[in-house]
Amino acid sequence: MKQFVVIGLGTFGYYLATNLYKKGHEVLAIDNNADTVQNIKDEVSRAVVADATDKKVLESLGVQNVDSAIVCISSLLEASILTTLNLKDIGVKVVVAKATSKTHSRLLYKVGASEIFFPEKDQAVSLAERLENPNIIEYLPLVEGYSIIELAPLKRFIGKSLKDLNLINQYGIQVIAVKEIVADRLNMVPTGQYIIKDSDILILLGPNDALDKLQK
Repeated sequence: MKQFVVIGLGTFGYYLATNLYKKGHEVLAIDNNADTVQNIKDEVSRAVVADATDKKVLESLGVQNVDSAIVCISSLLEASILTTLNLKDIGVKVVVAKATSKTHSRLLYKVGASEIFFPEKDQAVSLAERLENPNIIEYLPLVEGYSIIELAPLKRFIGKSLKDLNLINQYGIQVIAVKEIVADRLNMVPTGQYIIKDSDILILLGPNDALDKLQK
């Protein structure tokens, strides 16, 4: 079990906090709106009305002891940056922060954020990929130019082994796992002898242009 603090309980913060709690982790949820805190109090370990821009308040809540802090404040740029700075100042090692623009993300990194996320942008990019390529079930951007996708097997894949497809040499794409739906199991790093079934879901890692080319 890990300890998390989620600061800012808008739609994203609410679902993040409640899902972490459902997974068995200890979750402290913080927002400066009493009604918002009231709505989540029974779905997390602890919910508190507090001003996260006040370093002393964070320390009094024991936030410095958590494994990770997630700052979901985005509408108020100053509050987002100051909260992130406060968390680093009191010794939180991992601070993940929500950003709304490249400028916002640069500022967050400068004050110590470990990781930045753009939920609206990431969801929009993922949806665009899935609308363009119906075989894509899920899309996860990684470092610039590379992604992980979940792909329903193309017709030309079915009945062939991974060795026969030779995706790594032809496209520079690695099959990192196969979800075997019928057997209800995840086959991590499958061997070249694995035969692809029409019910499988392939999890692929590779350059974006190669992933696009693969589906043409």
